[in-house]
Amino acid sequence: MRHHAAGLPERRLELRSQKLLVSVRGVKEALAAARGGAGIVDVEYPASALGTPYPLNILAVKEALSEAGLRGILVSTNIGETQANRANACQAALGVATAGADLVKFGLAEMPLEAAAYIGRSIVRTVRRWYGEAKLYPAVFVDEDLQRFFRPLEDGAELAAQIESDGLLIDTFNKLVGKGLLDFCGIEALRALVADLHSNQKEAWVAGSIGADELPDLWEAGLDVVCVRGAACKQAEGIGRFGEVDEEIVRRLVSTIPS
Repeated sequence: MRHHAAGLPERRLELRSQKLLVSVRGVKEALAAARGGAGIVDVEYPASALGTPYPLNILAVKEALSEAGLRGILVSTNIGETQANRANACQAALGVATAGADLVKFGLAEMPLEAAAYIGRSIVRTVRRWYGEAKLYPAVFVDEDLQRFFRPLEDGAELAAQIESDGLLIDTFNKLVGKGLLDFCGIEALRALVADLHSNQKEAWVAGSIGADELPDLWEAGLDVVCVRGAACKQAEGIGRFGEVDEEIVRRLVSTIPS
């Protein structure tokens, strides 16, 4: 266990190169993603934007990767797209870190910058009190109807700086409208955000129904982590992100990362 009840230990987990994150439902998909070369296995249930999972599922994935000799693969997860209140959000984030997540995402949908910073700062501080090596990422959403609360491309880097997170995830909230990340923002806007984040030593992550053909442009823009689900799945009509993650498909996606 990575329990550190007294003080903040030196933080050790680092993303040293661009990585593909593949969201998985459980152990079988996690092993397929890891063996296909994904740098991060993300435990979720893909019924919503982030897809909050059951804690024992996080633990099962962590243990399965270790037993398979895949200890270098990082495990990420999330505590949902919205946070009802500060105390519950902090408890949830601490809980998924206890379950084995190396990287913790927390959605801050429907919050203006000040409110997002208030809750985000508390989440980061809480998890680092017990798990100083864990990394934390606020998730903000580019859907047009959510930008009345928060403008991710304009204010995302400021949020990450204020809450002292390790980076920022830009995502889409509604996965059912047939639009992806690049329908809401262009590559040049993302490139500018990456520059802002990197200037403050923060990582830049993106997600949102990203297709295989979009990966080269995203890597070229400097993104540290690109997150996929549907693009890594075997496809059948009407299945989409509820398909099954396939090792060979993941391998092809990973091959797009510049060497």
